[in-house]
Amino acid sequence: MRKRHGSYGFDAPWALTGLFFGAVILLALAAFSYGLDILAAGVAFTLGGLYTLASAASYLYTTRRGKFVVWAAELRRLEGDERLLDLGCGRGATLMLAAGRLAGGRATGVDLWSTKDQSGNKEAATRANAVAEGVSDRVEPVTGDMRELPFGDGAFDVIVSSLAVHNIPDAEGRARAVGEAHRVLRPGGLLLVADFQHAPAYEATLRELGVTDVRRRDLGWRFWYGGPWFRTDMVEARKP
Repeated sequence: MRKRHGSYGFDAPWALTGLFFGAVILLALAAFSYGLDILAAGVAFTLGGLYTLASAASYLYTTRRGKFVVWAAELRRLEGDERLLDLGCGRGATLMLAAGRLAGGRATGVDLWSTKDQSGNKEAATRANAVAEGVSDRVEPVTGDMRELPFGDGAFDVIVSSLAVHNIPDAEGRARAVGEAHRVLRPGGLLLVADFQHAPAYEATLRELGVTDVRRRDLGWRFWYGGPWFRTDMVEARKP
């Protein structure tokens, strides 16, 4: 994978900060326990601290490199002339990877630009990253809600989404977002939704919409947010 030139921030930075802070507290308690000659507590706090530190390292790796490696591999199937939509594009981590493979196509990213789920998330940052990556001529950020996409039926050949749909707080809203993705995808088009929550529900919604060519798979350790309990699944589907 080529070197990235954009700035993509951190996913849910409060969670990453919490893991590192928790590791420091536990290791400090371990040192305190050893100082008081309470060996059992010291060992327990040490193990807990190292475990939490390892989780923080996993999270940091995924948000800064791992997810890019996984998405780069997923996007190799692009032929180069597709119309692609990224749902919840944020600062453009997946969007720019896709645009780099679309010499004759176009990549649109839609987002509400919330900074709660990604640090520094704003449309200006996405546009700046498009310039930095040399793909501004084929990237278009759009302000919009995944539950009510401002695009016509069958407008896109490929739709991707990375860790975005789960941010919709209610199941009905998430189902509407998946339904909207289905609506704006052309027949025969490819849908790739990566998420660490609700992936079985996304698959079920697509099947209810009549999609039979759909499967869910684990994306592996490069997409763990702290460990296998926060693994990321990919829901892949072809619209009939």
